[in-house]
Amino acid sequence: MNMTKALADESRVRVVAALSRHEELCGCQVVELLRLATPTVSRHMAVLQSAGLVQSRKEGRWVYYALAKDFPVHLRAWLDSALADAEEIQADRLVLEEIVSCTVQDLCRDQKKRKEEAL
Repeated sequence: MNMTKALADESRVRVVAALSRHEELCGCQVVELLRLATPTVSRHMAVLQSAGLVQSRKEGRWVYYALAKDFPVHLRAWLDSALADAEEIQADRLVLEEIVSCTVQDLCRDQKKRKEEAL
């Protein structure tokens, strides 16, 4: 998949914007940010990986995502500029600060608890 198609989805743009400010994020942190189901987030991340925009690494139970090492510099600069005043991206930055202040273990436990309570 090409980069423009990968960035045609708002959720994927939000993930790229988040990863441009954080060296890496755990999949559970991305789930928390987007407030989408884990399988949906996994599909979004697979699209971004297929386009060469994101890379992942596994550590125990967790998968961590980062911008690809060869993420185009000009694309990153354009996205940073284009999204600088976007309300949703600014809101995401605030939410992310809270999300990354938790351990991934606590975050995953809380997500599982919320899911069980919803059933």
